[in-house]
Amino acid sequence: MATDQLNTTFAALADPTRRAILARLATGEATVNELAQPFPISVQAVSKHLRVLEHAGLIERGRTAQLRPSRLRGAPLKDAADWLDNYSDFWETSFDRLDRRLRGGDNPAADD
Repeated sequence: MATDQLNTTFAALADPTRRAILARLATGEATVNELAQPFPISVQAVSKHLRVLEHAGLIERGRTAQLRPSRLRGAPLKDAADWLDNYSDFWETSFDRLDRRLRGGDNPAADD
């Protein structure tokens, strides 16, 4: 995955409203009005969030009559998850080391 695309994906995911919109779209497509219902922000603000998500390639917006339903696109999320997965060995080692320390069986000076 290109670094610019990964940066765009993570920037879009940085906002909790956009993450909530993606979570809603994971259950099926929805219009802007449907997506705006649970939020204390305007439909226009939700539209701006959708533009960011669309620019990042995380959603696509269709056209059905006068409606423009949005739907989730999984490929950029998978690319981000694959990138994060590269660090799973580091996390596992760190968690194992922490577990040993918490159980009193590890010397912290030995890790340096």
